[in-house]
Amino acid sequence: MASNWKRNVRSFMGNAMGGLKGGTNLASWVVAGTFAYFLWVKPSQDLKKEQQKRSALAAASNPQETGLISVNKKRTEE
Repeated sequence: MASNWKRNVRSFMGNAMGGLKGGTNLASWVVAGTFAYFLWVKPSQDLKKEQQKRSALAAASNPQETGLISVNKKRTEE
């Protein structure tokens, strides 16, 4: 009875992972992971870095935030 249960679990796990066994299973997961990284993860990271650079550049080029603009108020002599 226990061996039947173990066989069912092993069969379920094998089917859940694409039905491939051994080295081909590992190779297919490596290929899928590589595709996922270059199609989704890396572009997302690059976009985030670019947005951070843009926001840093915008903050640095805003003279009011950096304190480069000083407002001189003319004093009126009375």
